[in-house]
Amino acid sequence: MTTDRRTFPEPAPSALLLLGRGIDLASERGVECVGDLPAASDPDLVERARAARAALGTRAFVLGHHYQRDEVIDFADVTGDSFKLAREAAARPDAEFIIFCGVHFMAESADILTSEHQKVILPDLAAGCSMADMAAIDQVEDAWDVLADAGIADDTIPVTYMNSTAAIKAFTGRHGGTICTSSNAHVALRWAFDQVGGIEGTGKVLFMPDQHLGRNTAVLQLGLSLDDCVVFDPRKPGGGLTTEQLRDARMILWRGHCSVHGRFSERNVTDIRAAVPDVTVLVHPECKHEVVTAADMVGSTEYIIKALDAAEPGSSWAIGTELNLVRRIAAAHPDKNVHYLDSTVCFCSTMNRIDLPHLVWAMESLLAGRTVNQIVVDADVAHWARVALDQMLALPGY
Repeated sequence: MTTDRRTFPEPAPSALLLLGRGIDLASERGVECVGDLPAASDPDLVERARAARAALGTRAFVLGHHYQRDEVIDFADVTGDSFKLAREAAARPDAEFIIFCGVHFMAESADILTSEHQKVILPDLAAGCSMADMAAIDQVEDAWDVLADAGIADDTIPVTYMNSTAAIKAFTGRHGGTICTSSNAHVALRWAFDQVGGIEGTGKVLFMPDQHLGRNTAVLQLGLSLDDCVVFDPRKPGGGLTTEQLRDARMILWRGHCSVHGRFSERNVTDIRAAVPDVTVLVHPECKHEVVTAADMVGSTEYIIKALDAAEPGSSWAIGTELNLVRRIAAAHPDKNVHYLDSTVCFCSTMNRIDLPHLVWAMESLLAGRTVNQIVVDADVAHWARVALDQMLALPGY
């Protein structure tokens, strides 16, 4: 069974947490909102959003990630992936407020890249990223100690995916590494290996936090083998690896993944090919290695959007990425047959925590003189994270 552009469902409401009422003690940041959220059923909600956005004017700049709900994207000044949005924020120094409709690590990056007088607002503090939260700073520092004990830390360069906390980015900056996006991971990895003897040498990369992007890039774009890759599990002593395994490896992959892209399977690819003649399968590089190798094309969210823009009318596509984006692409291309790769609907649940009630609440609070949910990165952390981000900006061809 596939989900085509005519039957894409709406996200199911999940009451308490989605509306941000109360506190979830199991959540790292909690979901408490100061004051009352507008009801999702409020018939005046859209008009309240329009009025608040108009009243804020140029004081506010609203960013909407590609995976956001349509009801939120409608009020975004610009849409894009995480780093594009952070750079867009930095390019608006006159905006007093940066309202980031995304997740926590994205708002952190915006705070790092914007001016001190600007305030970055995340409408719901519980909008986190499960992948980013799979690498805690104490775990990463312990892992580096393991590499040092194995005698390989001096020959290892950390490369950290943009989908990571500010603390992990700062760790990367302190240890001479770089940040990467899904678009430039191959350039970042090649640069990192060049710092420790090149691809043909014996130097290593510690890639965090998404093992699949690291593996896919190293094997499919840099020519390393699967045997060159090992997975470091922070929940196991020594990462679950022997000293010999660490010394023999070229890519030390953190045991992390995207909860959305990790759902796609090779069976999904087989099924869609059987169901849709001449379909082109296009997936995100955060998917598992067997999914990426079974697909026809692989690329970042921006790559996926551009590929569909350039596609021939009447062509059939199965896209393996977050469903909000796939629905939006399908709506933008009614002349193409767009399918969602998985038969099971899966939105990015944390991204979907930011809904229209939260956005209205945040904007109306700012108009009332209350700065809510401001994201502030510690100055030292911000400095070293900026070092790593600047290294990415200095990569060839960026």
